[in-house]
Amino acid sequence: MRTQTMIRVSPVKKSIRVNASQTRAFEVFTARFDAWWPKSHHIGQTAMKEAIIEPRQGGRWYEKGEDGSECQWGTVLAWEPSQRVVLSWHINSKFQYDESVASEVEVRFIAESAAVTRVELEHRIESVDAEDIRAAVDSPGGWSSLLEHYRDVASS
Repeated sequence: MRTQTMIRVSPVKKSIRVNASQTRAFEVFTARFDAWWPKSHHIGQTAMKEAIIEPRQGGRWYEKGEDGSECQWGTVLAWEPSQRVVLSWHINSKFQYDESVASEVEVRFIAESAAVTRVELEHRIESVDAEDIRAAVDSPGGWSSLLEHYRDVASS
């Protein structure tokens, strides 16, 4: 049996300022995840109806399809309301759920004032296809544009 070599690449790091309190910034990112995550960014077999982060350590990070199906993305590894959330990401470079992908997305919410929060995202990737995953999430359609969608909702 041949084993595949896991590759670790430098993390993808993104930062954005949001015109919202730290509490609101966290709440929009997590509890209102579906309000800003684009429906086009799904991995299920059918169109996505809803994207969900369950609000607790050990919770699921997943999508519900329009047909009622569910498709896992990962789990909540750390849940620290208003401060940070860490999510496992088990999605490979073909955008399929793959338990062998050892990837984490950590999002920190740092109050710069009562009405402005800096949101720092770090996506750490270890996988046989780590370079391809990194290229996808660091592309123009990756975390940068996703965080812009998030900022627009959180700031409104």
